[in-house]
Amino acid sequence: MDEERTRPESSQGVSEPLLRLDAISKSYVQGDKQLVVLDGAELTVYAGEMVALVAPSGAGKSTLLHIAGLLERPTEGEVYIADMPQSEASDRSRTLTRRNEIGFVYQFHHLMAEFTALENVMLPQLICGEDRQEAGARSRELLSYMKIEHRADHRPAELSGGEQQRVAIARAMANAPRVLLADEPTGNLDPTTSDYVFKALNALVKQSGIAALVATHNLFLAERMDRQITLVDGKIVEL
Repeated sequence: MDEERTRPESSQGVSEPLLRLDAISKSYVQGDKQLVVLDGAELTVYAGEMVALVAPSGAGKSTLLHIAGLLERPTEGEVYIADMPQSEASDRSRTLTRRNEIGFVYQFHHLMAEFTALENVMLPQLICGEDRQEAGARSRELLSYMKIEHRADHRPAELSGGEQQRVAIARAMANAPRVLLADEPTGNLDPTTSDYVFKALNALVKQSGIAALVATHNLFLAERMDRQITLVDGKIVEL
């Protein structure tokens, strides 16, 4: 994979690598057999870059995202978040890195039903010890950026699917992560809403300078990202 060819540039020069997977392998034991899911996978995602992960079911997309998000440990290899190695870090250290450096967006929004949109975005910040007033101000700013601030006081059940997902994206960005991992973030949305949510997500990635890895089956959206990759025999291949 030619990383130098695809490396984006910022206004200050070449962007820094925020997510790097170095020779990642992952296998599971099933009875007397070993199931190899990832086999020496290599990937670097730079600041301000959105990379589409397009692969069929069963190819290892979820495993790759779980390892990149420090939800699973690789059998071999190293995960770097902003140049800090994570594979051998303690569980507490990995938890803190997930909380402070990584944002997650899923196909289903997973918003807390009993809280308003504003409160859902505030929660991650309050858990990190942020002052309630400051958390509220940042949450309103994020909701405004996602053009959903007028629904800030509504609960998830009162929001449309697209509105819920925009709140979920704002929540993922609440603690100003360096890396954003998204698993089919527009999978439950109609084409028009999907396009709107993608544009908002893409603008947020560029404006904030985070590194985003997005798993999607939507080839139209994938082609609009900076790069497209897939998984072949456990290895990452550029499309």
